[in-house]
Order: sequence, then C-alpha cells, then structure tokens
Amino acid sequence: MTQSAIDDRNADQIAYWNGPAGRHWTDRQQLQDVVLGPVSEVLIDRADVKAGETVIDVGCGCGATSFDLLKKVGPAGRVIGVDISEPMLGRARELAPAGGRVEFVLADATAYPFAPESAGVLFSRFGVMFFAHPSDSFANMRKALRPNGRLAFACWRTPRDNPWMMLGLQEAYKHVPKLPEMKPDDPGPFSFASEDRVRRILDEAGFTNIEMERIDLSLDIATGRGLEAAIETTLAIGPTSRALENQPPDKVEATTQSLRTALAAHQKGDTVPLGGSIWIVTAANGR
Repeated sequence: MTQSAIDDRNADQIAYWNGPAGRHWTDRQQLQDVVLGPVSEVLIDRADVKAGETVIDVGCGCGATSFDLLKKVGPAGRVIGVDISEPMLGRARELAPAGGRVEFVLADATAYPFAPESAGVLFSRFGVMFFAHPSDSFANMRKALRPNGRLAFACWRTPRDNPWMMLGLQEAYKHVPKLPEMKPDDPGPFSFASEDRVRRILDEAGFTNIEMERIDLSLDIATGRGLEAAIETTLAIGPTSRALENQPPDKVEATTQSLRTALAAHQKGDTVPLGGSIWIVTAANGR
C-alpha cells in the first residue's frame, strides 16, 4: 500500500509509526484499547455525535474509536478513519464490521485532499499531537467540515500530570541514559499540553468557539490482570519502551526490578491504577 500525498515535514513521524511503534501498538491493540477506554468514553460524550452524521477519525490507529463512533452515527451515518500507520490500519480493516459504513484511509492529514464540506465532525483520540506544523494540518482538515461542523479531540496534558506514562521512565532512568530532550513544541504525546498553544493553533487554522476542559483520570495499566501485566504494559509501550531500546539485558532486568517495586506500591488487587490527565478540546468551524 502506498501513502497518498504527504507533507515532508511529517516524514519522521510517518517512518516512526510505520516502524516498530506501529507494530508494537498493533500487537497490543486490544489491551491498549482497554487502558484508554475511559478516555474514549468521555471524549465521545463531549463530541456529541448524532445519528446520520459523517465523522472523520484522525489518527484512528487500529480502529477502536472509529467503531465506537460507528455506533453513534447509526445506519445512516459514516465514519472515515485516517492514519499514517499501515500496520495499525491493517488491523483496523481486519476488525471492521461488514456493511461499508466505515472506511480506513492511509494518509497524512496535513496534505490529504479531503472532500470539501463532507463531514459534520472531526474527531481524534491522541492523533493530532504529532504534526510538525499543526496549524497547517488543522487548516487542511477543516476544509472537510461542513459550515456548521465541529471539532472534538483529546490530547495529553503535561508529563507531570501523567504518571501512568512517566513512572516507568523515571525508574528506567535509574539504569539507562536519558532520552534526547524534546522541546515543548516538538511533535510528540505532550506537544499539546499548553492551553495557550492549542488555542493559538486552532485560531490560526480558522476554528472558533474553542473550549478546553481538563479531565483527570485513573488508568489501570494492568487491565485487571495483576502486577506482572502492568510491568509488561510499561515495558512494551511509550517512553519507557523507547528508553530501553537497544539496552543490554542486564539494564532491562534492573529496570524491570525497579519497576516492579514502584508499581507494587500502586497495586489494588488485580489492578494497578495510575493517574492520567487530558484536555478535551472542542471547537466550531469558523466559516
């Protein structure tokens, strides 16, 4: 499969999500959907999707949110999932229900020629923080919205507000070198942590009525399967996984032992709940 038109400024992210990152997420798709279930629930509620609408799901990954949206739009509606990761879209297509009301497109949303004024809602669960020049990306995506269309997405707040991602990295740093430091605006999971930056990006892209709601969550990284499952999740996905790439086995084992001690302090029965914090961002098409 070949990518449609791409913006060269996003080339690094396209390579990343079509490499090990995309494969790791695909391999753990079902478990990650459980971990992020609380996010999907609140985001879909705030998006207020109506029966019969067409929704574009940006950064749809393996399709979990697209399938949730499909239930909302009903038989008369349609969902278009867009992502740059071929492995993840391959899984989404495998899981897609028959009937053709959901379509998955391998594309860079910065450059993809969306059908003008074809959708009522632009939606994304953590799929919009990786654009090199996000105001250009949102301006292009806005072309797909009808004049009364709206935007709804979730993005992570600061690393400090998200111990579910950062606790493992802190333990890893006791044993391995730190990852290269990222600037606050560099593409990545926390690039939309700043409320001022998000508002500026959306304003530049032509959106109006921008609202940002802080939501604090408890995310069970064990998915109800106990401490060892929580350790496995932390080592497999996210910044801890990146920090341990190409490290010798003794460093990985030392990190694992430190992680076991740290996570055990949060264990409650078969769950290991850790804090997460997101913005729910909504806006209207400014046309």
